[in-house]
Amino acid sequence: MAIYYLAITPLSRRAGRRATASAAYRAGERIRDERTGRIYDHSRRNDVLHKEILLPSRFEAQFAGYASPVHEPPGGSASRQTSPPGVPQWARDRAALWNLAERVEKRRNSRVAREYEVALPFELAPDRRIELARAFAREIAERHNVAVDLAVHAPRPGGDPRNYHAHLLATTREITTDGLGAKVGLDMSGRNRQRLGLPSGIREFNALRARWAELANEALREAGIEARIDHRSLVAQGSERMPRARLPWGAYRAERAGQRSEIAERVRARHAARVAARARRMQASLVMPPPSGGARPANGQLEDLARRAAQAWREWRAESAQGARSVEEVRRAAVQAWLSQRQERADQAEASAAMRERVRLSAQQRSRENEGPARDDELSL
Repeated sequence: MAIYYLAITPLSRRAGRRATASAAYRAGERIRDERTGRIYDHSRRNDVLHKEILLPSRFEAQFAGYASPVHEPPGGSASRQTSPPGVPQWARDRAALWNLAERVEKRRNSRVAREYEVALPFELAPDRRIELARAFAREIAERHNVAVDLAVHAPRPGGDPRNYHAHLLATTREITTDGLGAKVGLDMSGRNRQRLGLPSGIREFNALRARWAELANEALREAGIEARIDHRSLVAQGSERMPRARLPWGAYRAERAGQRSEIAERVRARHAARVAARARRMQASLVMPPPSGGARPANGQLEDLARRAAQAWREWRAESAQGARSVEEVRRAAVQAWLSQRQERADQAEASAAMRERVRLSAQQRSRENEGPARDDELSL
């Protein structure tokens, strides 16, 4: 089934993030950061299925029929390209774009870029997945008047083979013919948003989440696929399924290899504690008396809600127990494998020591045999 995933993350200098490094990694290119002189070379990546820079429609219209796609020599960054009149020369140059984004920000805690990472439905054909990612990138570019650097990635080796995803790296400032202008979108201050009559940041965030679900579902519908995604929470969907913990990639990979991951265990423990606290709050809310003068639910409705809450709680406890057993089994298997490997190494070391001792004794024996006749000759004299 298709999975909904959209992460919107700012790239901040305070957190040690750099737009040049992120762009090089996601596009699989070699980019030099002009501020620091550091070179980020990811040109050996072979999982980048598609990459391009999308601009607002007023720039795209000027590019149409004028320029071919940016030439990218193997193992190097995108070369500079002459732009039509009115279009900034660096608009399609990945290295120039993100070096400019770094250069215009002067503060140590500046946000130099904003990333949108989405999971692409694996049910779609490859070209439809790319077109879906391009449609979302175009809307972001048009909505906020920014440049969007799109990279579509294939699943990682050894990971989930359904994990087709896209990275959309957007400038935090509007793109103009003279450079990068004012902050826009989610990177605008609350005061400026209010002054311009724009919705709050959280409403903008939720609107983007909803729009991605709409675009993905439209693509699935056009392809004749029944699967759908939903951006809403499980509570809003009316689903009784318990939320699952999201493991970091390193922890996920370690457990797939049969190794114990303390990070994964901590993530699951914290997640289970949050779910349990939420279930307790929900159960408490069901037995609290209504406010004075308020309407009291019917007994049958209250009993049904309580029954559903109790059932959800029991299912969660069962799943948690099963998950704990699974983790413990993996841990025991990993420990047993480690002990077996240690014993094998000890046996090998002992055998090697015995072999070295035999070689040493054999060498001593040969030495005595070679020296014996010489001593006899001396004695005979």
